[in-house]
Amino acid sequence: MATTQTLPPSVTRLVDALSQLPGIGPKSASRLAYFLLRSPAETANGLADALRELKARTRLCSVCFNITESEPCPVCSDEARDRSLICVVEEPLDVAAIERSRGYRGLYHVLHGVISPINGIGPDDLKINELLTRIRRSELAGQNVGEIILATNPTVEGEMTASYVQRKLGDFKGVRVTRLARGLPVGGDLEYADEVTLSRALEGRQTM
Repeated sequence: MATTQTLPPSVTRLVDALSQLPGIGPKSASRLAYFLLRSPAETANGLADALRELKARTRLCSVCFNITESEPCPVCSDEARDRSLICVVEEPLDVAAIERSRGYRGLYHVLHGVISPINGIGPDDLKINELLTRIRRSELAGQNVGEIILATNPTVEGEMTASYVQRKLGDFKGVRVTRLARGLPVGGDLEYADEVTLSRALEGRQTM
């Protein structure tokens, strides 16, 4: 005996699509779908327009690989930034978190993830080689990088990634490699740290 489909295909499709978002399970996806269903058409249309604009206008900066709408990104194009200082982070959200601290005036480099063998993510899947190439190009241009701050999250994967990058940076004799101070909670994510904690971690960074 065939079962009757209680949800229209359009609703099921939206629930399935929302379920693919990080941290959104089937129940949360269903609640979001019904919220949009009950909301005025302007709400759903506004969300759809924002998503289309996001995909159409954003790109990765060719220098630091942060998300941007301009090339290069506003940070890389800011002449007031200290170009001898590069802070290496896991994700674009980490850049936003550090910027909120207002305690850092250098540049960034976004890896877009961490080394995670259990998830099949190796060094070549990250923007590590691009970091090394960036430093070499800076040296050739006479703009030597004096310090690399490894600001990966204090997790097992984050520490593994920081150690790998540190080893790779050993070829650059004039570059000081530092790590954020342990004002950050072990196992926590950089994007959730408050401004004061991040500012103190930056000030207390240590040579690796």
